[in-house]
Amino acid sequence: MENKEILKELRSIMGLNRREFAEYFCIPYRTVQEWELAHRNMPDYLLRLMLYSEKLRSENKFYSASKNVSIIQDEFGKNIVIINDIRFKGKRNIDWEEVEKYLKEYIGECYEIAESSEKIYIGKEFPDEFANAKDARGLKGANAKAKANAAQAIKELIQIAENKSEFPDYGDRHGNRAKNGWYRYDVRFGLPVYEENGTLIRYNIFSARMLVRHDADGKMYLYDILRTKKEASNPLE
Repeated sequence: MENKEILKELRSIMGLNRREFAEYFCIPYRTVQEWELAHRNMPDYLLRLMLYSEKLRSENKFYSASKNVSIIQDEFGKNIVIINDIRFKGKRNIDWEEVEKYLKEYIGECYEIAESSEKIYIGKEFPDEFANAKDARGLKGANAKAKANAAQAIKELIQIAENKSEFPDYGDRHGNRAKNGWYRYDVRFGLPVYEENGTLIRYNIFSARMLVRHDADGKMYLYDILRTKKEASNPLE
């Protein structure tokens, strides 16, 4: 197997997109991209070091690839994705073009739903749909901010997705892209709330619906994350 294929396989095992992989190993993103595209030769010794690092990482069950995103359980045993970094702030309006640009890093990735072992792929349409559809543009205030920042936790949201429901592609609007119908899943995530001095006060919890299309090729593709809404119950203190 060529180095570029081993590198891609390693990144897939770690569950990281290119940007996260580059940041984790402190390597420029463009360099990782050129290695995977075989535009530059990756040094053998560096690949061996990466593989050894992954071996140590996999043996530590408390390891987290991202310090900014984690999965916890509430008092009822339900999973919540905690996102600690408010990347997309926007005093009045979210810069959805910036969100779309960020999401393009996920294109080509595949993550697995823990509950069902279903594989969910990220296609080229997802960033545009997530950032430019009526659902996103119609959100205001905290809900808009929440959906924008959920972009940082696509992998984790897919992992905790539950309560699957199925429905057909009414009117055959999407053709082969949804030939086998659509699925919805429930997801939940939390965002931190800080005082002016930077002290963490609490986490506000949001619920959303993950929309997935079932393509004619047999694969399931993430289409959008809809109906982002702050839960009325007590936030995590």
